[in-house]
Amino acid sequence: MELTPRDPSKQQSEPILLRPHHLLCTQGYSGKGYDAAFVEHMDRIVHRLRTEEATPIRLTFSTDELCSRCPNKLGEDHCSTNEKVKAFDAKTAECFHLEEKTYIYQDLVKEIQKNATPEMMDYICGDCQWAPISSCKKNITGK
Repeated sequence: MELTPRDPSKQQSEPILLRPHHLLCTQGYSGKGYDAAFVEHMDRIVHRLRTEEATPIRLTFSTDELCSRCPNKLGEDHCSTNEKVKAFDAKTAECFHLEEKTYIYQDLVKEIQKNATPEMMDYICGDCQWAPISSCKKNITGK
């Protein structure tokens, strides 16, 4: 996916740090989570991503803003499900040609929705504990 990063000097707010697979999670999120603190934090971040016109995000292959309230987080770049989470990130980056850099969330989501297939979503999210109760696949692919 060839998206040109926006000029960071022209951005109005600090980028939200997001790992690649969280680009998918934020599209399918429906108010469920590990605990109340996680849900409250996720609600706030997802609301911003869904309502702001041009939200800068910085992709990272490490813990991010959403991880900050996850009960599985054990430290920076380390959680109790590290292998699985790193695999989700690698598969997302592979399918959508993502790099660690700054993007505009809304532009990236449009590209993901344009290029994603149900098979890609199964490949990326097949082991996700939230897949059976989320709307990720439907919201992203329309199927």
